[in-house]
Amino acid sequence: MYDLNGHLRGKRIDVKCLTQLVKACYLPISIYAMSLNGNVIEETGLGKFIGEPDHLCQPILGSLQPCAIEPETNAQLLLTMKDDRHQECLIEPRNILKRILQQLHEKNYHPCIAAEIEFYLQPLNGEQEVQELITQCFDIHLSDTHQQILDEIEAIAKLQNIIITGIISEASLGQYELNLQHTCDLLKLCDQIMLLKRTIKQIAHKHGFRANFLAKPDLLKAGSGMHFHMSLCDHDQNNIFSPRKDELSQDLLKVISGLLWLMPSSMAILAPNLNSFRRFKTGHHVPLEASWGLNNRNVAIRIPCSDQENQRLEYRVAGADCNPYLSIAMILIGTLYGLTHQLEVPKQINQLTFKSKHYLLPIEQIEALKLFKNNKILTEYLGKEFMELWCTVKQAEYQSVYRQITSIEKSWDI
Repeated sequence: MYDLNGHLRGKRIDVKCLTQLVKACYLPISIYAMSLNGNVIEETGLGKFIGEPDHLCQPILGSLQPCAIEPETNAQLLLTMKDDRHQECLIEPRNILKRILQQLHEKNYHPCIAAEIEFYLQPLNGEQEVQELITQCFDIHLSDTHQQILDEIEAIAKLQNIIITGIISEASLGQYELNLQHTCDLLKLCDQIMLLKRTIKQIAHKHGFRANFLAKPDLLKAGSGMHFHMSLCDHDQNNIFSPRKDELSQDLLKVISGLLWLMPSSMAILAPNLNSFRRFKTGHHVPLEASWGLNNRNVAIRIPCSDQENQRLEYRVAGADCNPYLSIAMILIGTLYGLTHQLEVPKQINQLTFKSKHYLLPIEQIEALKLFKNNKILTEYLGKEFMELWCTVKQAEYQSVYRQITSIEKSWDI
């Protein structure tokens, strides 16, 4: 299972114990109180204070897949945790997405989403690769080592039933983007995103590289995002975003209005740590405000070029370090809110500009957490228990970094 930060937590067992695992497996609820460095944040009340109790965990059907390393003999199986009454655990990110998705289905809305994941391949030995004078964005001639890594990632992904529709050389040397097939099975999509990230890391390490999913691993290079393309279908699989004549559909505009209205308060999820906010700088096609536009990579919600049947929006805010279960949950909440409320649709933008204060995105984590914590709409959908848990863990993570004295401070001539 994955914790709040998307780190894989669990046990290694012999295949002989698989039938026993199906019946019952127990892991501590404190998994959901773990910080980025793996410490249990005691302020959550889920750790030593209550004795770190175990909770029943059960396998997720269909999630058994081969591992990237020695796939013939090693496999992985996702689990879902139950609460102390053996009901779905309300603070588990996967269950949060499941619950919100069900609300959309009840209103006859079926979101179809594809994901784009950016990351860097960096040598483990610390040596810098030869820097090119010109960044080869969209280059199809890769270094031999990178080509071997990407080929092996594709091969393992096929074994894991993950459909990679494209691989792109991105804006900086060693940066790549992987595109996943669109689907209406959003839980499975997120399962596959997390599985693929693990596969990428393992294959890269095998070849002497580190796969880096930090949102901003280098201040002088482009950051890494996780973009989501979404269309919205009815129960007959008709895309309700399809335009009427030459105008955008009203349902698409309603969804945009809801997404933009909740976007500033959603940043605490979309940018889940201090490093995440370093990505939001001008000049790298990263939005600084809740905005939308046609065929424009500077905006938060882009309407890509497409035919009428495949009309969709691209949500460009989340970092590569985000938890996809929670990030897609935020997109669905904005979608629901826009469809069920009469909100004003801001004008689309054609160039960098700044609107009212409401639409400016927070650029610091503490500011984002404050907006998130005080948003009653998000509390209604996510639940007070999860909101408090997230804020407690994230504030503790922030303080653990803030308490460190940097080398820059030590170098000051004071």
